[in-house]
Amino acid sequence: MTDTRLMHTVGVRALEWLWAHRDGFRLEPDVDPEVGFLERFKPIGELAMICKVLFREGVAGSQQAQLAGRLIDHAWRETLDGGRMLVRGQRTEPISPIPFEVYLPFRELGYSQPDIERAAALNHRLDSWAAFETKPTRRLGLSAFQRRFGLRPRPPEADALGPTWLARTPEPWTVEGHIAYDITHAVFHLTDWGENPQGLPPDIAGYLATWLPAWIDDWLDLRRWDLLGELLVVDACLPRPTLDARAWEGFAAAQQPDGAMPAVRTMPEGDPGEVFDVVYHSTLVAAFASALATSRALSELAHAAS
Repeated sequence: MTDTRLMHTVGVRALEWLWAHRDGFRLEPDVDPEVGFLERFKPIGELAMICKVLFREGVAGSQQAQLAGRLIDHAWRETLDGGRMLVRGQRTEPISPIPFEVYLPFRELGYSQPDIERAAALNHRLDSWAAFETKPTRRLGLSAFQRRFGLRPRPPEADALGPTWLARTPEPWTVEGHIAYDITHAVFHLTDWGENPQGLPPDIAGYLATWLPAWIDDWLDLRRWDLLGELLVVDACLPRPTLDARAWEGFAAAQQPDGAMPAVRTMPEGDPGEVFDVVYHSTLVAAFASALATSRALSELAHAAS
């Protein structure tokens, strides 16, 4: 097991970078219609989800928790204009699930936008929402989000799980970029982003426990920090996480002095807005992995002392 302080420090520095670059979580209301207004909502939803994990796990110090609170409040009040930009996005693309996906973690953190709630309730009754074409892993996520919102999942999560790559536990050597992300996100949805490790079916948990160490070694050697961070989250979601010391030491060493985590190999250079777009996700993942791994490490210490 690796040093708990090292894992925790990764998250502290990542959160500090995210706060310093909070204006990077920007919307572009006048963007070309061919690009899509809703595309820039995704980073904001991910930010809200990671802050929710940080609060839930209870491993943040007082300053870190205060910073996360200020960050999520800024995203809601300034970037989303109190949720009104989500309403605008829903009216722009009425059947899109993106405003609902972004709204849910804010709602779970105590924020409210009644128009989005009404739109979600309406869309849930439409066959078009259930028929909305998307990848199996995202369909699983939409079903999980509906359950968390208080709606009956369409389709049920057990049905949505079946078509995913992970549920079929195929040959582990076929894992590469997009398949690896399908694996990690399926785990996030099955465990409610690490809240419920028991949400992993036993056969899937066993498959991951067998092959995850090899995948972690591969992506560490390739210096794919964004994907490595997600695999470290998956490790922390397992009933018996390994908290791989070598992987965590390499991950921490890749983090920049200001807290940014490069996505691949080294930090890009250029326009600050473009750099943010490349590394915001890997930095969010660093904060996510840190919160879960620190929480699991402290739990292990508590069990060892009892």
